[in-house]
Amino acid sequence: MAAAREIKAREVVEPGDDDAVELAKRHLVQPWPYAGSVGAEARALIGEGEGIYITDASGKRLIDGPAGMWCINVGHRREELARVMYDQAMALSYNTPWYTMNAPSAELARRIADAAPGDLSHTFFTTGGSSAVETALRFMQFYNNVRGRPEKKLIISRGGAYHGSTYLSASLNGRPRDRHWMDGADELVIKLSSPDPFRRPKEMSIHVFTDFLVDQFRDTVARVGAGRIGAFVGEPVQASGGVVVPPDGYLKRIREICRENDILYVSDEVVTGFGRLGHVFASGDVFGLDPDMITFAKGVTSGYFPLGGVIISERLLEELRRSNHPDALFGHGLTYTSHPIGCAVALKNLDLLEEGVLQHAREIAPYFQARLKTLEELPLVGEVRGAGLMACVECVADRESKDPLQLDKDVGKRIDAHCHELGLLVRPLINMCVMSPPLIISREQIDDMVAILREGISRTMDDLRKEGVWRG
Repeated sequence: MAAAREIKAREVVEPGDDDAVELAKRHLVQPWPYAGSVGAEARALIGEGEGIYITDASGKRLIDGPAGMWCINVGHRREELARVMYDQAMALSYNTPWYTMNAPSAELARRIADAAPGDLSHTFFTTGGSSAVETALRFMQFYNNVRGRPEKKLIISRGGAYHGSTYLSASLNGRPRDRHWMDGADELVIKLSSPDPFRRPKEMSIHVFTDFLVDQFRDTVARVGAGRIGAFVGEPVQASGGVVVPPDGYLKRIREICRENDILYVSDEVVTGFGRLGHVFASGDVFGLDPDMITFAKGVTSGYFPLGGVIISERLLEELRRSNHPDALFGHGLTYTSHPIGCAVALKNLDLLEEGVLQHAREIAPYFQARLKTLEELPLVGEVRGAGLMACVECVADRESKDPLQLDKDVGKRIDAHCHELGLLVRPLINMCVMSPPLIISREQIDDMVAILREGISRTMDDLRKEGVWRG
């Protein structure tokens, strides 16, 4: 037995181990794979991280442009968070949430309630963003069942939206490629237009475009019937849809229509929460909203531990407590709901955010946006847009038509490959490059990031010209 344990110990893959690539190809199924390579591919191997940087298998140091996946908000290798994980694991590594509880989850729920807008006062903790959105939707269904409104279950989402990968949450997604080969609860979901000002008709003003979006929502409620619609789910800024910042006032007008028609407004802050826009929650502090529920994940632990949740209005809970069905069971829970290690990490992460990271993010965001905006000088770039410390560079075949389809569909990946060589990791999305670095980034590091991105786009333009794909 001792010999067997020794052999196993030798098989542990160290960061940067060349064997990791072959092991991945033989045994690892990557997220979002294509059928032709599923279970047989390896992706860029990352060995270490520190601050805003990561190091790949070759030893190249890269700016972590996407902050992992919108989540490494306080940066890599924060000893404070690592120590909390260790200390909590040594004190209590796990408890069943079915009939016990732990102190970190109760304290975190209080801290979240203090930061949330309106009467959002109670949090159900999950393992990530998808399960947070799934929980919000299941709660809406339960809420309407208890109220005697079992027909009030339809969900409104929008084009360009991304809300998760579980069955119900993925059904809300509004990016066509996400659903081409996947099933979903289509009978429950109504999708409206994306609130993307860049894609509005050329002759349409922002004011008219906003009215169009609001009228579309109002007309849909009237046509389908408010008595059948349970919830609207929307990101304050559509993140994976290309950092789509909605027109001013649009979200507040949608919220009012929801209030008037007894439709729950679910604000999906999986990306925008915990500092990405300079506040713990953007719904109230940035957009002036008081949703019925807010979902969150990612930045709540800065990616150091899988944790998410949904914050629920006191009004909704009070209605349930006063109902004629006190024995109705919300039959929903997860093995790792209110995980003590995740909640302890989140508490320390909140300390770091509130002790200076949030203020730094608010102060440096205008510089971040302004420097990236200079990339619009490049003829391949149709628009640079963003809010806080999240931005998108959208490439187009020409600015007149704004057509991305005439370009190589992997133009974002081309840019990312050049940037990787130059020292920057980019989040490529077909014809777009998304940037959402750790919130601790400095002005000098922003300058480095933008300079690399400019060179990466320039090299991509040269490639496309040489191949005859683009003549810009």
